[in-house]
Amino acid sequence: MITAAQVAELREKTGLGMMECKNALVEADGDETKAIEILKKKGLAKVAKRADRETTAGVIESYIHANGKVGVMVEVLAETDFVAKNDEFKAFAHDVALQIAAMKPKFIEPSEIPADELAKIKEDYKSEMAISGKPADIVYKIVEGKLGKYYSEVCLLNQPFVKDDSKTIGDLLTDLVAKIGEKIVVARFSRFEIGE
Repeated sequence: MITAAQVAELREKTGLGMMECKNALVEADGDETKAIEILKKKGLAKVAKRADRETTAGVIESYIHANGKVGVMVEVLAETDFVAKNDEFKAFAHDVALQIAAMKPKFIEPSEIPADELAKIKEDYKSEMAISGKPADIVYKIVEGKLGKYYSEVCLLNQPFVKDDSKTIGDLLTDLVAKIGEKIVVARFSRFEIGE
């Protein structure tokens, strides 16, 4: 038997609707952790369904660091103006601008890294590992791990969120899309720093 308190607690943690939370708890036999996983999977399915939709509304968020030496502008888009005016959407755009100011990403996602640059990085990692004498399959795994670390340094969506490093910016984006029910994208950004 699922109680109203359990549903309320799950709603508080996820920000999702009452019926979605109740159904997830029923499916998970009252286990909150399993219910959260179920909700995440359903959210990812929603994200995938919306992948080909157009994003024609949004905001340009700016952030100037307190000392006035770092400034950021980021364009975050949604499908409708209704969502673009949503407080959670605006808060996400602000958090993205803050992230860019603090963590200096070069790209939004790994697919934006120029192929020649990525090939050189992979080759450098392979050369570094070649002298280790480790088997090829182990070297491959180590190189992939190093690439993952590189992506988390230079790609915005792969970076751990500065306010909660248990989530990436990509996780925050996926959670927001699942909650709001519209496609949302970080379209572009510019970061300025005095002396750079």
